[in-house]
Amino acid sequence: MSIDPRHYHQPSWRKPVGMLAIVVLIALWAIMVGSLSGLIGALPMWAQVPVYVVLGIVWIWVLPLRRLLAWMETGRWR
Repeated sequence: MSIDPRHYHQPSWRKPVGMLAIVVLIALWAIMVGSLSGLIGALPMWAQVPVYVVLGIVWIWVLPLRRLLAWMETGRWR
């Protein structure tokens, strides 16, 4: 079984760069949320839970993860 040279695929540099960017963005978001822990910790427990849940979900829309994943696959931001 040999590899057909017409189907040879050169790996893209965008995937490793994009994965590194995603890890950096998530780390920065976690640091930002962690820096707010003093303020959030002063709230009563029943108020802390929804704050952390919202901050845990909001990063999906705040960080450009969807566009970054599209760029990793296609090379375009759309």
